[in-house]
Amino acid sequence: MLQHKGAINLALARDGANIARRYFFQLPSRSLLRTLSTTVNHPASVPRNLVKGRWEPIIGLEIHAQIKSATKLFSEARTIFNAPTNTNVTLIDAAYPGTLPQLSQECVDLAIKTALALDAHIYPVSSFDRKHYFYPDLPQGYQITQHYEPLAQNGKVELSSLDGLDYSLTIGIEQLQLEQDTGKSLHDVYPGETLLDLNRAGTGLMEIVTKPDMRSSKEAGIMVKKLQQLLRAVDSSDGNMEEGSMRCDVNVSVHEIGKPFGQRCELKNLNSVKAVVDAIDAEIERQIQLNESNIPVDQETRGFDASTGQTYRIRSKETAPDYRYMPEPDLPRLVLSQHTIHALKESLPELPDIRRLRIMEEYDVGIIETRTLMGEEGMVEYFEQVLRDDSNRNVKSVVSWTIHELLGRLHSRNLQFGSQIVTFSQLGSLIDCVDKKIISAKVGKSVLDIMVDGDCRLAMDIVNEMGWRQIDDQMQMEQWCASIIDRYPKKVEAIKKGNIGVLGFFVGQIMKDSKGRANPVVVNQLLRQKIGISSK
Repeated sequence: MLQHKGAINLALARDGANIARRYFFQLPSRSLLRTLSTTVNHPASVPRNLVKGRWEPIIGLEIHAQIKSATKLFSEARTIFNAPTNTNVTLIDAAYPGTLPQLSQECVDLAIKTALALDAHIYPVSSFDRKHYFYPDLPQGYQITQHYEPLAQNGKVELSSLDGLDYSLTIGIEQLQLEQDTGKSLHDVYPGETLLDLNRAGTGLMEIVTKPDMRSSKEAGIMVKKLQQLLRAVDSSDGNMEEGSMRCDVNVSVHEIGKPFGQRCELKNLNSVKAVVDAIDAEIERQIQLNESNIPVDQETRGFDASTGQTYRIRSKETAPDYRYMPEPDLPRLVLSQHTIHALKESLPELPDIRRLRIMEEYDVGIIETRTLMGEEGMVEYFEQVLRDDSNRNVKSVVSWTIHELLGRLHSRNLQFGSQIVTFSQLGSLIDCVDKKIISAKVGKSVLDIMVDGDCRLAMDIVNEMGWRQIDDQMQMEQWCASIIDRYPKKVEAIKKGNIGVLGFFVGQIMKDSKGRANPVVVNQLLRQKIGISSK
């Protein structure tokens, strides 16, 4: 048997595969291994989130996450998003006769780390199967997957009020399996013709199947977000639904409390959390309407049209016999040692739940701010780097400028968060300028706009060039105050009669006249002195 470094021991030659199979028949059965695995505590079957007081939705998810590996699952082709059409394709990906798959070490390691993060039981022996179906962008005419003996089973994900639920909920993970992705069919290049791009064909996927433990679209949406965070934390997948590196199928059924579960329908290829939530709500409503009209719900595969807010029929639901599963003859079983699994477990990074609690406790940051920090890939590391760069920086200032100002500007420009758009050194220098009263917060926002638009300089360089240093000259500010008081005598009288809010108008006018360079604190004090009211 040939042994590959790390997680995989593969017998790639036919004789080696036969030896491996004879040896593995002596191992404990999969059913016994399941019995020995850790028991998962599932949520109590107390009805919750009932619709119209009597209809209970039953929801399960199937997540397909592209593995963040340098090469594909069974070939050396690169996995580069948006590469030129059909440039990342080998003979194996194109299913040329006589080619043999070779399992990727990196893909297996990342799948194992994901299974560990899901607290799943990883089997020391798993196998590959052929799932037969016809798609033009499936060159082999079958997909290599793990139907009979998946890599891992019986995991869980914990949801709580910190995730946005009003209660705690355990979502069981049925299994995690390795499989290959299809290519991509292009229908809109030439009218009436379909073109094929095989760049994605053979890319490694993790299919993560949950138990039907969710009872509302909100629970399902939060579960997708939580899984997205976990994949990014482990760095096993980008989790970018808008790029297709994470795709979601949803199984939905509805039944009346006290009656048997209803027929389930599968909603395919939902590419955003909003689409998941909206599609589930639409399908629940459709099935309830059918049930109330005594019309049977057919088991089928459906799509979701975001423009109409309705689901639509694609085809009748396939069953396992339709796919004609058979053992993959060109791949031996995948063998994992406990030493390898332990080593990968030790290499796991800080997982989302632990990180969230640490951020809240270490930096005294609220739940909403913490969720926002963790909702963008790399944002927590960025936030902590800004703080580490200067231990004297105020945490609340860093939170405000990172979340509200920087992230807000990126979203308004339809940009994803990235540490290179405005580097942590740039943002830190801007925060220092504002907190040290070198510039006002208003001017700071203008400096940040310049940085987001591509200026790579530190804040002080921009401030000096633009002449934006805050003015603390007492005489100059007294002149501004005297001028504004003379221009608005009626407003002065209103302030003297107790309408202190008008004072903000005066401060705003002076900030406008000074182009944001006047010190607003000093201006406020001078105005109060000249008008003759208490300086509080």
